[in-house]
Amino acid sequence: MSTSYVPLPLRRRVAKQARHRCGYCLTSEDVVGTPMDVEHIVPESKGGLTEEENLWLSCSLCNSHKGSRTEYKDPVSGQDVRLFNPRQQVWSEHFEWIDGGARILGLTAIGRVTVEALQLNREPLVFSRRKWITAGWHPPSSL
Repeated sequence: MSTSYVPLPLRRRVAKQARHRCGYCLTSEDVVGTPMDVEHIVPESKGGLTEEENLWLSCSLCNSHKGSRTEYKDPVSGQDVRLFNPRQQVWSEHFEWIDGGARILGLTAIGRVTVEALQLNREPLVFSRRKWITAGWHPPSSL
């Protein structure tokens, strides 16, 4: 979690760039009705700065699971792999929707470690995604 103040104009720019959704699980502010966190991709505790290039939106649960992590052990290779960077990487190159859009599959080592570390298929979120699918709100039509 951030300890630095992020000025409102910067928050607004980051939110617009992120299309008002979590950079990891793609949950939209419009669907959940609560603002996303502005998170540090490289955490402040690891030298990350409070500047636009290091900020993105994250839902509070993804942000809390991420914590100060920048990497995680890949369940396939056992190697430490950097987490997905939503500012620099393309979501669809590392993840895909499965189970009708209710779950996220990591396609690459980066995708796998991010799914595991941030618990992107946590049961309450999968339950909610199923409801959003029924309502026609999920999965996002464009990545």
